[in-house]
Amino acid sequence: MRISIRRVDNATIFDISGDIDLANSPEVRKALLHEVRDNRRPRVVLNLSDVRYIDSSGVASLVESLKASRDIGSRFILVGLSGPAREVLQLSRLVKVFEIYDTEVEALTG
Repeated sequence: MRISIRRVDNATIFDISGDIDLANSPEVRKALLHEVRDNRRPRVVLNLSDVRYIDSSGVASLVESLKASRDIGSRFILVGLSGPAREVLQLSRLVKVFEIYDTEVEALTG
């Protein structure tokens, strides 16, 4: 798994590639919560287009980050869901809970 971070205007964009599973979901969780809680960014965008697999621990990290962002009044946005990521969120019925866009441009302007 690889995480890269970019800042565009008032948004932080996380580009994640590989698997978000039990082995590396703590790293994803730590990075996301740092940006939401510590840096208090008004918009955190998570690009999942290159995620090959996500398990329940990865989903838990996303849910925890979403809750933290709601607690401080910021937006936590998922963008470019890969097939596996979309499938997991649909099966867990979380696709309706998250703010999801197809493209980064939509996420930054929506």
